[in-house]
Amino acid sequence: MEALLKHATHPEIVTRLKRAHGHLASTIAMIAEGRSCVELAQQLHAVEKAVTNAKRELVNDHLEHCLDEMDPKLAVREFKALSKYL
Repeated sequence: MEALLKHATHPEIVTRLKRAHGHLASTIAMIAEGRSCVELAQQLHAVEKAVTNAKRELVNDHLEHCLDEMDPKLAVREFKALSKYL
């Protein structure tokens, strides 16, 4: 497992994930309330968007701040591993 790293963008990523968590909790509550499928789809879209934005920020941060500092061969391996999550 990698060493724990904290980047300047991590607090923003946590904020995005908390937003996704809130949207997901709302979606679960909406299902229990019997809300319409259109409303549920809209809420699930918000969950997906928040998670996608968090992932994008994490990947961009890693590319900008971690790969630059690595040995080129290691950076290529790291990028290949990371690319499957894009």
